[in-house]
Amino acid sequence: MQNILSKRLKECRKDKGYTQGQVAIYCDITEKTYQNYELMTRQPKIEILIKIADLFGVSIDYLVGRTNEK
Repeated sequence: MQNILSKRLKECRKDKGYTQGQVAIYCDITEKTYQNYELMTRQPKIEILIKIADLFGVSIDYLVGRTNEK
């Protein structure tokens, strides 16, 4: 799951044209924290994962690899 989450966070962010900093501001976290999510050196709490999914317009299931439907 971790590898899929990392890949899909990067993919969705780039598809939307956001920087890591912009996603971090939206989620009210530091840019370094968000970078750690993409590098999978840290896992997001569910509250943050919900915000990220909402921002990208995808489901949490998609982000974590439970489905391939956004």
